[in-house]
Amino acid sequence: MADATDADPAPRPVIVIFGAAVRPDGQPSRTLRRPLYLPTGGVGRFGEAEAVVMARLLRELGVADADIRPEPTAHDTVSSVRAARRMLAGQQGPVFAATSAYHLVRCVVLLRLAGLRARPCPPPPALAAARWRKRWWWRLREVPAVPWDAAFVLLLRLAGRL
Repeated sequence: MADATDADPAPRPVIVIFGAAVRPDGQPSRTLRRPLYLPTGGVGRFGEAEAVVMARLLRELGVADADIRPEPTAHDTVSSVRAARRMLAGQQGPVFAATSAYHLVRCVVLLRLAGLRARPCPPPPALAAARWRKRWWWRLREVPAVPWDAAFVLLLRLAGRL
């Protein structure tokens, strides 16, 4: 554990995961054992696959290997959704989409169209240090992407290829 002098000065996003009962013998209850992390993302311009890097971070934070299912082949949002649907076949509970604020709507819509009970896991507001032009570029980019990808996912689903 790093001490206060090693702390990153920038605020970090936090996802609060609420716990559940622990059995008298100290073992986790069934509810407490249930969370599953599914990081997605293939190899980008640099380094390892995004999913591999995220899985490593989760392990470093204490998440057990059995609770992490990385999907390192997805190269875009639609392929991440297709992979998640395959990996979560039969999933009855909610699926929480965690991503950038600008990308959250598209991810939730596509997961729902793919047949998963998706809910948003909103990130904190954009940091003040982020340039407004760049933030708006990414937001505006989503405007055509949402209907385009939604139509594509619906076609895949109708064709039985999702």
